[in-house]
Amino acid sequence: MTISFVARLLSLGVMAVLGTASHAEEYPARPIRILVGFAAGGSTDAIARFYAQKLAVELKTPVIVENKPGAGQIVAIKALKAAAADGYTLYMGTGSALSQTPGVQRGLSYEPLKDFSMVGLVATAPGVIVVNRDLPVRSLRDLAAYSKANPTKVNFGSSGIGSASHLAGEYLSKVAGITMTHIPYKADADIVQAMYTGSVHVGIAPAQGAVTAISNGKIRALAVTGSHRLKQLPEAPSLAEAGISGLEGLDPYTYYGLVGPKGLSASAAMKLNAAINRVSRDPASAAQIQDKYYADPRSGSPDDLRKAIQEDTEKWARFRKYVNVAG
Repeated sequence: MTISFVARLLSLGVMAVLGTASHAEEYPARPIRILVGFAAGGSTDAIARFYAQKLAVELKTPVIVENKPGAGQIVAIKALKAAAADGYTLYMGTGSALSQTPGVQRGLSYEPLKDFSMVGLVATAPGVIVVNRDLPVRSLRDLAAYSKANPTKVNFGSSGIGSASHLAGEYLSKVAGITMTHIPYKADADIVQAMYTGSVHVGIAPAQGAVTAISNGKIRALAVTGSHRLKQLPEAPSLAEAGISGLEGLDPYTYYGLVGPKGLSASAAMKLNAAINRVSRDPASAAQIQDKYYADPRSGSPDDLRKAIQEDTEKWARFRKYVNVAG
C-alpha cells in the first residue's frame, strides 16, 4: 500500500466526517413542536396554529402545535424547560406568562429573561370588555354603578389564573371600582360560552374570540382596550373614551412571543426569527392576521422581544398593588 494511496484514503475519510458533521448541523431536520399553555380553540391556539402552518412552509419541515393547558401556563412552561435546547421544542408565550404575571407575582418557578431563549415577537392583540347581554349595563360607568348597588352579584370570567384576561379583570376591578368575583376557565372561548348561559357576567377577551358573538348580539361590548376603536367594532369605545382614569394601563391587552429553552443556539434562533419575520411582513399573511384574528403582526429581532418583555414586566410591577393572582 503506497503512501499516496493511504493519504487518499485519509483524505476521503476526513471529507466523509466533515460531510456528516455538516449534515448533522442542518436545522431543522425534523418536526418542530410549538407548546401552547391553553386548550385548543382559544386565541393563543389560533395564532400559534396560523404561524405553525406558515413556518412549516418557510422552514420546509412540519411544525406541530401541542396544547398543554393548566396552572396558568405552568404545565407548558415546565415542558419547555425540560426540553432539549435544540430548536425542536418552542413555546408560544403570551403577555401574561412572559411579563404580566412575572411583574405582579413574586416567587414564580421561572424567570422569562433567564430561563427562555428569545426567538421573536409574533403579534399583539387588543382586548374587548364584554358583558352578558342580560346584565343591565351599557358602559363601564354603568357597570361600576351596578356593582356598587349589587356588591356580591357580579362575577368575571378568565382563561385561567394569571392569564391576561384574569390580570386585566383584576386591574379593571380595582381601578374602576367594580366589585367582581373571579371565575377561572381554561381558554378564552370558555368565557364567551359561559356568557351565553348566563353563568358569567363580565369578561375581557381578545377581539378574535369575541367579535362574532358581539356581532350576533349574544354578548355586549362595553369598551375596547387601547387608545382607539376597532374597525370591526365601531360602536365600542376605547378605554380612552370610557371616562375612567387609569385604564390606559391595559394597553396592550396581550402579545404573543415565540421562545425556546435556555441555551438555544443563536443560529437556530435567528433562522426561526427570520422565518417569523417573513410571515409577519407578508402582505397576505398580515391581512389574514388582522382580519381573521384581529391581531397586529409584529417583526423584529430576538433582542427586540427581550426588550419588550423587560419593559412590560416593569410596567406590571408598578401595577402590583391593583391585582390579586391568588385567584
